[in-house]
Amino acid sequence: MKYNNLFEQITLGKLDLANRIVMAPMTRSRSTEPGNIPNQIMAEYYEQRSSVGLIISEATQVSLQGQGYARTPGIFTDAQVEGWKLVTDKIHAQGGKAFLQLWHVGRVGSSIVNGLQPVAPSACIAKDTQVYTFDGASNGDATFIPVEMPREMQQDDIAKVIEAFVQGALNAIKAGVDGVEIHAANGYLIDQFLRSNANKRTDNYGGSIENRVRLLEEITEAVSHEIGKDKVGVRLSPFIKFKDMDDPEILDTMMAAAKMLNKIDVVYLHLCEADWDDAPEIPEYFRKELRSAYKGTIIATGNKTPKEGANLINAGLVDLIGFGRKILANPDYPERIKQDAALNEIVNTHTLFGGGGTAGYTDYPFLDSK
Repeated sequence: MKYNNLFEQITLGKLDLANRIVMAPMTRSRSTEPGNIPNQIMAEYYEQRSSVGLIISEATQVSLQGQGYARTPGIFTDAQVEGWKLVTDKIHAQGGKAFLQLWHVGRVGSSIVNGLQPVAPSACIAKDTQVYTFDGASNGDATFIPVEMPREMQQDDIAKVIEAFVQGALNAIKAGVDGVEIHAANGYLIDQFLRSNANKRTDNYGGSIENRVRLLEEITEAVSHEIGKDKVGVRLSPFIKFKDMDDPEILDTMMAAAKMLNKIDVVYLHLCEADWDDAPEIPEYFRKELRSAYKGTIIATGNKTPKEGANLINAGLVDLIGFGRKILANPDYPERIKQDAALNEIVNTHTLFGGGGTAGYTDYPFLDSK
């Protein structure tokens, strides 16, 4: 069998993972409306992919204010908690493990989606950035619309966001997940606070690197206090610049964040790497610095082959490897790696954010069904 180290068991906090393969978080927009409630088809989708060592759920908003895209699930109402129970019960019945990703989009939003003006560290619009709805598209496709100018957050807004992440984490544990991932990547709210080009504040949450890291620190500490640091991971994206997030100070900021997360002793740091063909390569020096700054489990997710992932593990630079679209189209992806089997390809990109139905979601075939 190739890439044996991908199939080594590993301990993550108090969890024993069957292998080192992670299902990366992928927004699919299949929740039930009204209410953005996880449902039976979502439970089937995750159940099909439970042979990975760890599932990280699609991004899940911690409040209505935190929603940026249509039909993405939430974790702030009783109905949403009950919906996620359907999902976690199916995953655990297959012996799988799952963390739920907690999300607030910040300025990447529109009142057309949730009826609310977006909020952000500063009143800076994200240029050339869109969100989507499913209104007015007869074929069920997503309709993309530009984001709106956000309102600068006041101190009470910040306090409400911290409270929302804490309550989201408590709700996630109530729903049966094994832990939560704080989404501090990809141009969303916490990432906006981290970056000097999006964060123009002059209070304790802006200006210096120490101040820009503060919101992530306060959210992580509060969530860890409530559910246990062994159940908390954090996702960062130092080299991703889309959503108007090109910040010349970001690598220094990310290293400061990594040292802070090491001090809190969260269970993992998830390095989100771009998954398009001409994406920037993360240099080895940065991986080594990150490994030195953060002593816990490191997950690397991007457009990697199993060989590339195995090499990173062999080099001691990461511990787990996340795969996204390959697992989307291949629910039995670990077995396909073992057998060096052919892979399903994504049949129709229109179903990536399909809004509903099984097509391009739960209908990708397993090896034994061909």
